[in-house]
Amino acid sequence: MRMILVGPPGAGKGTQAAELIDRLRIQHLSTGDMLRAAVAQGTALGKQADGHMRSGGLVPDDLVIPIVIERIKEPDCQNGFILDGFPRTQPQAEALDRALDAAGVTLDAVVLIEVPDDLIVERITGRRMDPQTKIIYHLRFNPPPAEIADRLEHRKDDTEEACRARLGKYHSETAPIIPYYEARGLLRRIDGVGAPKDITVRTFQALGLA
Repeated sequence: MRMILVGPPGAGKGTQAAELIDRLRIQHLSTGDMLRAAVAQGTALGKQADGHMRSGGLVPDDLVIPIVIERIKEPDCQNGFILDGFPRTQPQAEALDRALDAAGVTLDAVVLIEVPDDLIVERITGRRMDPQTKIIYHLRFNPPPAEIADRLEHRKDDTEEACRARLGKYHSETAPIIPYYEARGLLRRIDGVGAPKDITVRTFQALGLA
């Protein structure tokens, strides 16, 4: 199965991706990992991307998309993949579709995990990390043991201001791809509120895996 995973920051995409990978035995592809691999391998595309990355700039779509296509043509993606973190905009989605068509690759589904903004803010602002173990707790949903509470850290990107800025960017830039994929009959909407195991059941059901 070949799919794209979409949802706001803090929606639980990583958790559900792990469940899908375990169930389907497919590859989890993130653009960051693919770019770093292309650079490390010294491919022609990787060398071009490296120049942008070293200067602190964004790697342009006309480089990212060929790197994505190059990756999904590799043997370990023949059984399928989850593309996570790309596309982020409608122009990227349209360009990716053209490249996939040219490569003879067909998407099976675009999985959208939906969570209200206020709950996203509560999830993210309540996170605390143990600097020693790197375990992430949540003050409400997964409280830390009392004996380590004093050493936990609140990451600067987990503040309400930072969270709402990321949500704003998601709604303005990424959300427009939702009606785009819905019109193509690929979108699978998942209610992302509740226990992770319940969300997994809904995801499997939406994909015909239950």
